[in-house]
Amino acid sequence: MMESPKIDPVDSRRQRARNANRLVYRLSHRWLLMVNLFLGVLVLLPWLAPVFMNWGWEAPARGIHFVYQALCHQYPQRSYFLFGDQFMYSLEEVGQVWPDISNPLVIRQFIGTPEMGWKVAWSDRMISMYGGMFLFGLLYGLVRKWLRPLSIWGFFLFSVPMGIDGLTHTISDLYGLGNGFRYTNLWLAELTNNAFAPEFYAGTLLWSFNWWMRLITGLLFALGLIWFAFPHLEASFRQTVHQIEAKFRHAGVDL
Repeated sequence: MMESPKIDPVDSRRQRARNANRLVYRLSHRWLLMVNLFLGVLVLLPWLAPVFMNWGWEAPARGIHFVYQALCHQYPQRSYFLFGDQFMYSLEEVGQVWPDISNPLVIRQFIGTPEMGWKVAWSDRMISMYGGMFLFGLLYGLVRKWLRPLSIWGFFLFSVPMGIDGLTHTISDLYGLGNGFRYTNLWLAELTNNAFAPEFYAGTLLWSFNWWMRLITGLLFALGLIWFAFPHLEASFRQTVHQIEAKFRHAGVDL
């Protein structure tokens, strides 16, 4: 009876290490595709929640809402709705069908009705910020050869507007979701001498001042983050590729 050949444990470890390096090498070449795919899924899933509710698939819809609670306050008056009469609803309109609009922990649980439609699983600010990251990530693929990284101070400047907007909203909400200075924006009406329509100043609906600020500051943050982070990631993965290529050349092994 012939004995099976013995496997050298050293050669076995070397082979596993080479296979791991080959995997890292391929992923490093495709890092941008992988990141953009992740961002795409992250951005798409909240929009599937109202689609699932419209189809009667309540369990997966509520599952998406539950997962995205870690990323967003999910206030309905600052969120988009699908399959209803309107794309956004005011706090007062939500109060007509939901018993408690004063408690932030309670109002976030409202996901819609068949008449009003169903809520997207995160707010308009998150859609602006993460959606912007996805779009700018795709754009980076077209300009990556010529784009130089944004400095840390540049990224800070791109982040400040959203920080100010988010912080003032948070402080305002402490006085009540429908009573704070960022909800009424009386300061802005006085500053501009009521040059715009009343619905521009008060509330959080589409085309209001608050909506524009969440949209613009979210996009600015996303642009700054991609501009700052992606060139550094590009350089890091390129260095990894070169190191693995050099290691295989030294060992006389093909990738």
